Amino acid sequence: MASLLVIALAFGVAAFAYFLAPDHSPFANRMVVEIGGKPPGYTQQFLLLKRPAAGRTDFLQRLWSGAPDTCIYVPITRWSIAGDSLHVDKYIDDGLTEPQAYALQSIDPYRNGRYLYTQRFYLGTDRFGRDVLSRLIIGTRVSLSVGLVAVALSLTIGIFLGALGGYYGGKTDDVIVWFMNIVWSIPTLLLVFAITFALGKGFWQVFVAVGLTLWVNVARTLRGQVLALRHIEYVEAGRALGFSDARIITRHILPNVIGPVLVISAANFASAIVIEAGLSFLGVGVQPPQPSWGLMIKENYSFIITHNPSLAIVPGVAIMVLVLAFNLLGNGLRDAMDVRS
Repeated sequence: MASLLVIALAFGVAAFAYFLAPDHSPFANRMVVEIGGKPPGYTQQFLLLKRPAAGRTDFLQRLWSGAPDTCIYVPITRWSIAGDSLHVDKYIDDGLTEPQAYALQSIDPYRNGRYLYTQRFYLGTDRFGRDVLSRLIIGTRVSLSVGLVAVALSLTIGIFLGALGGYYGGKTDDVIVWFMNIVWSIPTLLLVFAITFALGKGFWQVFVAVGLTLWVNVARTLRGQVLALRHIEYVEAGRALGFSDARIITRHILPNVIGPVLVISAANFASAIVIEAGLSFLGVGVQPPQPSWGLMIKENYSFIITHNPSLAIVPGVAIMVLVLAFNLLGNGLRDAMDVRS
């Protein structure tokens, strides 16, 4: 139940990611290079300048893809108003500032007529000055989406081939088992690489590639279950009553063997998250600027041996927690559906 709560929380975060993330721009890609590589808890004051031709977004658009920034964020350390101008010291680096002046008409009042905005970066910033917390929240969508698509594909292919081979047996079963053994003999990561190179790099391509490699476990398990049930009494009764093979498989056999399949699906979900993170880390998965936990580790792993290792550790911990939750959920489903014990 604890793992189920973690998973439900992750889906809630993914659904409302752009409302929860401090940086609600598309892909949480607001770059302020002057504050790149800052540690967790870093606080910075910004001057907000009006962005020309900044459009407004409705609720559904922001829910799906975020809202573009309506202003330009300029990091500052000191400010003062003189006449119709605002004089600031623009932050360049630690101990280094640059004096600048802006006309008040070019400044975007943030709230209640204020020109300044102070933000705390709870998990720090990456080397491009982007909020790590925001990218971590948006990246939850990628991990859960790849799991959903991969599990859907693996269930579709695995249930179809497993039920077909287990029910009919004979040459049909021999061909399906031969095909499963071929796929099983190829290392998963190499097979994903091959499919990814064939389909191309991208968001949806990696989902399909991962899904096409995880169906063998489903097919093997389901085939064994169907083999054990195809001559049982209620199946023979269905044949005697003239039911079609499709009806017997879908309405009488599958409901009695779906328990082990659900357990494997939870394990496949966890495997898909790890594989996607590995692909993104190697550069053949999700492409920048779209945030992915594996891509965040790749972009920031050099900081592990420097002053800010949390930039790579935080997404790694997120992967570990979500994968552990799905594995524990699979164990719980196995115990709950083992009615004999």
